[in-house]
Amino acid sequence: MILKTSLLVAAALLAVGAHDPLKDLNIGDALPAADIAMKDVMGGDKSLSALKGESGLLVIFSCNTCPFVIGSEGSTGWENRYPELGNFCRTNKIGFALVNSNSTKREAGDGFADMQAHYKEKNYNCHYLLDNDNIVADAFAARTTPHVFLFDKDLKLVYKGAIDDNVADPKAVTKNYLKDAITAMTSGKSIDPATTKNLGCSIKRKAVEHTH
Repeated sequence: MILKTSLLVAAALLAVGAHDPLKDLNIGDALPAADIAMKDVMGGDKSLSALKGESGLLVIFSCNTCPFVIGSEGSTGWENRYPELGNFCRTNKIGFALVNSNSTKREAGDGFADMQAHYKEKNYNCHYLLDNDNIVADAFAARTTPHVFLFDKDLKLVYKGAIDDNVADPKAVTKNYLKDAITAMTSGKSIDPATTKNLGCSIKRKAVEHTH
């Protein structure tokens, strides 16, 4: 069933081509789109730079509709780990923001009201931000939901990729990529691996031009 789930959504990973080439962030790069205000389900408008914690900032591009996030038959989806990640980030003094950049699905489950309802239903305990016209996703070259970006206290990228190595079953995880990266970062140790393969549905972008 896990294989079936992967096959059903694998084609979505190819849908980013229309927006390529996006300029990938490299380890050591500064937080992009740092001061763009985004509507927050917790109230008001927030920029990513404003959400930074003493030890850094975690940004995960997410949504309400992708099977890799919400799960499907035979899979829990990665969002069931968000509340635990929220607590882990708080303990380590790291800001945590989810960003919804599915601009073409605002009328199909990824509108702001949908985000508010989903936030409550799934007991998220972090900021959840609406990325208008996928401006922030494009600045990050974020491609999938989820897609993880971890920044240190100086807002330099130290890790990007996946949360862990098993979307279907948290009990079967053998490599906690993100948690290990956070632990290494806050301990002053090198992060290995600093980049892993992001896996998920393609971000549903509008084809718009941005000025950076």
